[in-house]
Amino acid sequence: MDEELVAIAKIVRPRGLRGEVVAEILTDFPERFDGLETVVGVLTDGTRTDLRIDASWLQNNRIVFKLAGVDSIESAEAFRNVELCVPESAAVELAEEEFFDWQLEGCSVDTVDSEHVGIVRGLMRTGGTENLVVENEGREFLIPFARAICTEVDVEEKKVVVDLPDGLLDF
Repeated sequence: MDEELVAIAKIVRPRGLRGEVVAEILTDFPERFDGLETVVGVLTDGTRTDLRIDASWLQNNRIVFKLAGVDSIESAEAFRNVELCVPESAAVELAEEEFFDWQLEGCSVDTVDSEHVGIVRGLMRTGGTENLVVENEGREFLIPFARAICTEVDVEEKKVVVDLPDGLLDF
């Protein structure tokens, strides 16, 4: 189990008396749960455990799981805040120049003039253009994740090259 994992759901609470759990969906592809039989549970202490899914269904923008061997509300409670993951190799394939948030996190951001801007800490969705959340020495910058500004993205090398408009980092 040394392969990198991708979180697709996070258990938020038990449901009912038979050990079902409700999870927040962390993927843009909820259809990936159809026929999913096993996941890796990452406990809050970082411990990994293989989990078998007996059943799952979508409900109110969340997903409900019936995990094998979890048959009571008490046993389901032990899975609160557990992330349900799949191996990176099982992640949904994206089109060229599309990226998962986790692929961008940790990327070094440099200008076209090779000046270091910071490290990507996440992606902020505001309804329009997404923004890279970039941190450097305690400061946080929001850089539009648009092709005109992010001229090169190489998730293998963990780098993003940006051509910033004058004054963008002054806010």
